[in-house]
Amino acid sequence: MKGHIIALDAMGGDNAPEAIVAGGIRALRQYPDISLLIAGPEDRLTALLSGAEDVRGRVELLPAEDVITMEEPPMLAVRRKVKSSLVQAMIAVREGRAGAVVSAGSTGAVLAGGMLRIGRIQGIERPALAPVLPGLKKQFLLIDCGANVDCQPKYLQQFGLMGAVYMREVAGVQDPAVGLVNIGAEEEKGNKLTKEAYQLMKAQTSYRFAGNCEARDIPSGDFDVVVTDGFAGNVILKYTEGLVGTVMGMLKRRMLETKRTKLGAALAKPAFSALKKDMDYNTVGGAPLLGVQGAVVKAHGSSGEVAIMNAIRQAKIMLDGDVVGKISAGLAGLKDE
Repeated sequence: MKGHIIALDAMGGDNAPEAIVAGGIRALRQYPDISLLIAGPEDRLTALLSGAEDVRGRVELLPAEDVITMEEPPMLAVRRKVKSSLVQAMIAVREGRAGAVVSAGSTGAVLAGGMLRIGRIQGIERPALAPVLPGLKKQFLLIDCGANVDCQPKYLQQFGLMGAVYMREVAGVQDPAVGLVNIGAEEEKGNKLTKEAYQLMKAQTSYRFAGNCEARDIPSGDFDVVVTDGFAGNVILKYTEGLVGTVMGMLKRRMLETKRTKLGAALAKPAFSALKKDMDYNTVGGAPLLGVQGAVVKAHGSSGEVAIMNAIRQAKIMLDGDVVGKISAGLAGLKDE
């Protein structure tokens, strides 16, 4: 096995295992410094690797007959289904046989598996799921988006560190600006959680805290990392997804109402195509689960082979940048007020 070894959950997602394995093959051809440990039923995986002899030497199969479905209670499934593809991939990271996991399976199972089967970075209280989202000026990281619905102030302080390290090492942002979601920009605004978190984030020295971030400013691009508890973060994420779909649908309907608007739509087609590309999750890959002892990337459930290839690229960059090690090192600068 060559270079970084990434464990791939072949049975997670709507298009498993065909699209997952195809995405893995594309990644191997694109990045010669990685190898894959692919978890799933050995006979099915062997058949899907037919025609990939050029990269077969960088693939090891990890037999796993069970699958964790979207309907199963995540924590229970991760505990009981030891022979599932997701759990076997995560055990490989825990045992040092791989440095990263990529899965398009159940979000809850990925979160539970990261905590139970891989384990937290020492000093990190709660791992967090952190998607990279498109903004007006640039992309930004939303952390947390649902892993921790009830938070303490120190969790948010740590989320800021994890997000800043990710954006610096993976997205290449030299000095990430970290904002705290709140109902006002002033320091004294907010509830007990955000007021106390503000003071902790202000006191630390591991990242640049840029103050409160009102909801309307989240997509502006003024902040590289947007920190919030998982409840508010999930509301923000789901509302944004719904709003984008609604606005695009309304715009399409209006554009097709008359001959004049149809002509305008035809002239604006290149701009709409560029916008669609900006909003395409396939180009990002997935959401990292930060705070665990390994690079974990949760790809979208409906990911095709391009999205899986990019999720593997994302995991590779996390390993290249030693995101886990730098999060650990940054904990020294998180001072209590």
